[in-house]
Amino acid sequence: MTDANSMSDTNIEVAIAAPNVAVVTLARPPVNALGRAIREAMLRVFDRLEASAEVRCIVLTASGHVFCAGADIKEKQVLGAADGDYVRANRLTRDAFFCIVDSSKPVIAAVNGAALGAGFVLAACCDMILAADTAVFGMPEIDVGQGGGASVLQRILPPSKVRRMMLTGERVPAAELYRLGAVEACLPAADLLPAAVALAGTIAAKSPAAIQRIRGSFATVAALDMREGFRTEQVYTTDLSMSPDGAEARRAFFEKRKPVFGATGSPTTPIATV
Repeated sequence: MTDANSMSDTNIEVAIAAPNVAVVTLARPPVNALGRAIREAMLRVFDRLEASAEVRCIVLTASGHVFCAGADIKEKQVLGAADGDYVRANRLTRDAFFCIVDSSKPVIAAVNGAALGAGFVLAACCDMILAADTAVFGMPEIDVGQGGGASVLQRILPPSKVRRMMLTGERVPAAELYRLGAVEACLPAADLLPAAVALAGTIAAKSPAAIQRIRGSFATVAALDMREGFRTEQVYTTDLSMSPDGAEARRAFFEKRKPVFGATGSPTTPIATV
């Protein structure tokens, strides 16, 4: 069995909350700001989760009343351009976001409070966002003469909303982002984590091979026109139909029982474009 304590790290706690579901909790009080140490820890944690055959879906949340207040501005203030500090910090920032985007396992953000700047971007890197009805989202970098994040936020928000948030720094309540479709559910705070874990459990019960191939196809399909995108989906669907997981899913359907999949499913392979 997976030892959750062995996957925890500096400022990040990991718990197995349901079968095949890991909950990753940002735990850097008071506001879970993203500095070098917690970003490096995030890479280590997501690498361990990627390697764990028992984890099939991940919930990302935070301790306290703030999901993430963004980048650690105090650390940024002392970066030096001459000795490559900015180069290293920028690389680490990218990697900490893309370890979520590139995960073969779906990641659900359970945003329990304010998600600001890099904290909002972190949530937007996930496959879907569930938010407490008290949560707010914002891109306040403009107020300290900085910017960035549109490349990720445009995945979930209309262009005009991205521009308004980035150019004004205004905070937007979770209910408004739910109305726009960027947030999948807006819930009372007490219901947030149970709902996220339940959704993750539903996903984790599906074929691991199918989940990995479907999730891995999203970015590729989005970059293609409709015909080539659908052709790409046909390629992986054909592969899945001939896989052991596919055969078991069909048997279970006809026998009116829950399917029993292998511990790891099929290894993730690149999506072919034909």
